[in-house]
Amino acid sequence: MLSALTGRLGQVTDGEAAEAAELFGPDPSRYRRAFPDPEELYDVVRSDWLFRMPSIGLADAQLAAGGTAYVYELTWPAPRMGGGLGACHGLDVPLVFGNLGAGQPAVLIGSDTRGAREVSRQMRGAWTAFATTGDPGWESFTAGATRLFDVPGSVAPYPERISREIWRDPPAVLGLGRVATAG
Repeated sequence: MLSALTGRLGQVTDGEAAEAAELFGPDPSRYRRAFPDPEELYDVVRSDWLFRMPSIGLADAQLAAGGTAYVYELTWPAPRMGGGLGACHGLDVPLVFGNLGAGQPAVLIGSDTRGAREVSRQMRGAWTAFATTGDPGWESFTAGATRLFDVPGSVAPYPERISREIWRDPPAVLGLGRVATAG
């Protein structure tokens, strides 16, 4: 959760959330209707702008150019701090490399690594398969398939449906401009 990274976890005001929607959302009023909780709005709009929608834009551009794209989302929440960080940015790195209980990863994962070991096994398997065969083991994003890494893991339609719809016709953000969208 970005509110935790900015020191605002549990403290985001309506004004801060509205400002985030105005600064980072292509349709602030639609964001506010879809995510009325200030903390959720603050985190979703900033995560969409910084991480999710640029990634989806790249996947869509790859498909539009005739390539293949695979999309995943880590939905397993970091167990430390009562799970308050959720599936935060950077959590996937120790999971992919199997570094679960030492150093910086221990800050997010803690000492009980049962769930982390399962998600790590899933992620390492998918990354290894993709590196060796070009196929991570699930359907490409052409049909909107997204691998959700969690306990248990699954393949489902892209989970951030509302955000994707809000960003269907995005402004030029981060220099990405408009990209074709599939689906």
